[in-house]
Amino acid sequence: MSTTSETGPGRTPAGPEGDAADAAAREQDREQDRDLDREQDQDLGEAGSQLSTAPKEDLPNLPNLPALGVIGWARWFWRQLTSMRVALLLLLLLSLAAIPGSLIPQTGVDETRVADFREQHEFLAPVYDKLGLFNVYSSVWFSAIYILLFISLIGCIAPRTLQFVGQLRGRPPGAPKRLTRLPAYTTWRTEADPEQVHEAALALLKKRRFRAHLAGDAVAAEKGYLREAGNLAFHLALIVMLIAFAWGQLFKSEGNKLIVEGNGFANTLTQYDDFKSGNLFDVADLEPFSFDVKSFTGTYERSGPNKGTPRTYETELVHTEGAYGEEKTTTVKVNEPLVIGDSKIYLVSHGYAPVVTVRDGDGKVVFKDAVPLLPLDSNVTSSGVVKVLDGYRNAEGKKEQLGFNAFFVPTFGGSESGTMLSQFPALDYPVLALSAYHGDLKADSGIPQSVYQMDKTKMKEFKDSDGELFKKLLTPGETMTLPGGAGSVTFEKDVREWAGFQMVQEPGGGWALGGALVAIAGLAGSLFIQRRRVWVRAVQGPDGVTVVEMAGLGRSESATVPEELGDLAGILYDRAPGAPEPDPESDPELSSGPPDSPEPSESPDPRAVPAEGAEKP
Repeated sequence: MSTTSETGPGRTPAGPEGDAADAAAREQDREQDRDLDREQDQDLGEAGSQLSTAPKEDLPNLPNLPALGVIGWARWFWRQLTSMRVALLLLLLLSLAAIPGSLIPQTGVDETRVADFREQHEFLAPVYDKLGLFNVYSSVWFSAIYILLFISLIGCIAPRTLQFVGQLRGRPPGAPKRLTRLPAYTTWRTEADPEQVHEAALALLKKRRFRAHLAGDAVAAEKGYLREAGNLAFHLALIVMLIAFAWGQLFKSEGNKLIVEGNGFANTLTQYDDFKSGNLFDVADLEPFSFDVKSFTGTYERSGPNKGTPRTYETELVHTEGAYGEEKTTTVKVNEPLVIGDSKIYLVSHGYAPVVTVRDGDGKVVFKDAVPLLPLDSNVTSSGVVKVLDGYRNAEGKKEQLGFNAFFVPTFGGSESGTMLSQFPALDYPVLALSAYHGDLKADSGIPQSVYQMDKTKMKEFKDSDGELFKKLLTPGETMTLPGGAGSVTFEKDVREWAGFQMVQEPGGGWALGGALVAIAGLAGSLFIQRRRVWVRAVQGPDGVTVVEMAGLGRSESATVPEELGDLAGILYDRAPGAPEPDPESDPELSSGPPDSPEPSESPDPRAVPAEGAEKP
């Protein structure tokens, strides 16, 4: 006797055949679900496309790497070089590479310090030479990082800019098939026609400065383009700053000049005390100008803990632009330079220049001039030399040269202080100390000499009655008579002041400043502006009532997208009010729920939009 199981609709025969059929059906259902998920993901990806201008990066197929070939490897290398992460890495390397330039003395900045470093570090100096650490910013490795960064930024920004321009010229993409998959979503039913809902949505979104248009059965809108514009502007500004910096370094010039009151300066190479320039600088590029120093004014704190601190440093100048320019009077202060064309004239230092008169044994004046002395401390204790190179004859009638070590204090503390150090930077009690030498200053040897130092190898000391070096302290108006009828030296009552100027000509400074400002504005835009899209779909349901769906998508997760969508949905809901939900009992086809479903009610308020990641209706 055999038995059979009951069968009916949707049942499979019992036994192994039935189990196999069930398994096949379940596998078919899973495959259909996977196809549906892939379709939905693709649909959402199209809706979220072009929210940024970042290029798509294809992962390398590792098993096929050996078959890339020369062109394939070149394309791969170019993609890596022009990626944003490599640009950021090169920017970091450039910052690290600049550190040795600030820690190690540079040849183009201070050759004296470089020479001292070589003497003190006999082992490190040759190593630094081979590595180019004494001239970091012109070294091969620094230039390589700089050029690679420049190429990387251009290769990264150019396609993104073209893509962004294409986005501006295009329209926001149409709505996905299933808006419920978007992070922010709401829906309600209304008795208004779909066309009326679309018109109201278009008017609302355009009023909120969205770019909106009707695409199929939904209104597509987008806002926040300034985010990508700011991002591109930031990187374009970096390129401008790099170009301006390179241009300024290659064509720059910088020189210093010490000028005593009453003297002047013309912007020619021979007028500078020291001068350095970029590799591509030409002397013909010097800005034509000249100026005279009329006076220097310095005031200082007289009391309190800041006694001696400068309150005012300013110089009155009379300058002309060009060969036949009109004379103009101006005042140059610290950090307030005189700007002439691409050149800036800075006031950088100050000191005193006592007027000294030297006479020979017959009373003939062989030297009279203001002698600038270099400050040694904040109270302008100063030192230098007085050199008499021509016109002097000793008591025997032979030609000789005179040299005097000079030590000057604008405010002498008195003999009781026991020190020759200034007590205050102003000219309250000026004293000049001189020690005398005669012989050959070796000024005609062809070797450049500093005007503030004296070569004593062929000089002899003047001796006093005790056989010691002849020296004396002088106040304004006093005279020191040299031994043996060799002449005299007078410290005149006129003590002039000098000002040190730095003339800087660095083209590209305005471009660098403009690039920095644009970079800051672009960075602020890319950080604080949210690019987002909104879709409004209105279709007629099976019962003839319009179903409205609204969804929003941002470039990144942000709470502002659901909040903004809720605000827009609330306004649109007022223009297209909700309709009662369908009665499942009156029309079972409109509901898949059981017969005892709840009574119909009006559509829920769409202002309650689910936040990102929350469960959606």
